[in-house]
Amino acid sequence: MTPTQQPRTYWLEHAWLGDRVEPGVVLVTEGERISAVRGDAPAPPPGAEILRGLTLPGLANAHSHAFHRALRGTVQVGSGTFWTWREVMYSFADKLTPETYHALARAVYAEMALAGITAVGEFHYVHHAPGGTPYADPNAMGEALIAAAADAGIRITLLDTAYLSSGFGQAPNSHQLRFSDGTAEAWAERCSVLKDRDHARIGAAIHSVRAVPADQLATVARWAEERRAPLHVHLSEQTAENDACREAHGCSPTRLLAEHGVLGPRTTGVHNTHLTDEDIALLGGSGTGTCMCPTTERDLADGIGPAAALQKAGSPLSLGSDSHAVIDLLEEARAMELNERLRTRTRGHWTAAALLRAASAGGHAALGWDGAGALEAGALADFTTIALDSVRTAGPLPRLGAETAVFAASAADVSHTVVGGRHVVRDGVHTLVPDVPRALADAVEALRG
Repeated sequence: MTPTQQPRTYWLEHAWLGDRVEPGVVLVTEGERISAVRGDAPAPPPGAEILRGLTLPGLANAHSHAFHRALRGTVQVGSGTFWTWREVMYSFADKLTPETYHALARAVYAEMALAGITAVGEFHYVHHAPGGTPYADPNAMGEALIAAAADAGIRITLLDTAYLSSGFGQAPNSHQLRFSDGTAEAWAERCSVLKDRDHARIGAAIHSVRAVPADQLATVARWAEERRAPLHVHLSEQTAENDACREAHGCSPTRLLAEHGVLGPRTTGVHNTHLTDEDIALLGGSGTGTCMCPTTERDLADGIGPAAALQKAGSPLSLGSDSHAVIDLLEEARAMELNERLRTRTRGHWTAAALLRAASAGGHAALGWDGAGALEAGALADFTTIALDSVRTAGPLPRLGAETAVFAASAADVSHTVVGGRHVVRDGVHTLVPDVPRALADAVEALRG
């Protein structure tokens, strides 16, 4: 990602400034940062680029499995459970190569940019060739994802994932052999070669307590702690995992993670669906974050997690599109509130501003991107503009832009996306990937072939 060297001035017709929507805002960028934000500008200054609609900080997709995008539509045929869905997912994972993964991820990340997403957390566990043989470059698959994000113009936190077993005390199955490094020490040695760069951060992940033996959890946690890197973990997505953990260790997955030093402010639990009151207290009390993925959680029939209780206990919230049943962070934000309404039969658990913070600043914090997720001087010049004149967004008063964005708009209403001061999406068209639908279709077809 090459920083824009010359200062650029934007006139924002309306801007969400964290606690209010302000009309007529001038925003100046220098390099990859915002250098100034000034209100009370009813008309564009000379030479300013005009962004009509509502401009928000760039959205952060805190949980992604890029190759799951190939399953869209396929896994909606017929009935089943999370576990039958997983078998279809494995069949696509088996076909990935560094080349096909780069092509697919580039298209998926371009789709994200079109949806106003400027940073993604890629929960990456397809490390080796089928059968588990390492590539000549042991990080070829991770490097393909990092390159794909650069080619699509967005930032990435590669959450390199330890995935060592198929269940408590069980060796990886034939599909999972390519996920495994054998031991946590070998995982750490491999991913220590990966380096941060301008558009990329390297983080860590524990796939789940069933996929990393308890006596190796601390190795992954220590690796992240030494580097002050984000650490993510799938947590209590399924009741079957909770039951198996109790049978194997006599405690919940959350308690197991706490006992092995995994929880803490740089850790994010993904899903956090089936939790006890003790689990919620452990997560909140340690400052461990929660990444909710409502569109995937409903698509896979996972259940509705206690997001409101977790936040009240002290767990910061972020959002992800996970399996990419849809890629729309506004829908994820909306769904979190609406799911809670269905669960409690009461309305108004989060303000629109709080939901937007989860979709922007909350996600950036979970991914280790400090100084992102706000329209303010010194922040990264990552922002996105939503049209206020589409069939979904026309009508409400502009001052209600935050409510319109969360409760009416969709990814289809994104008109501009700027990353590091550079226009990645202009007037609804990706500037680096000329035909994103064609790129997606070709990449998915290559995996089906």
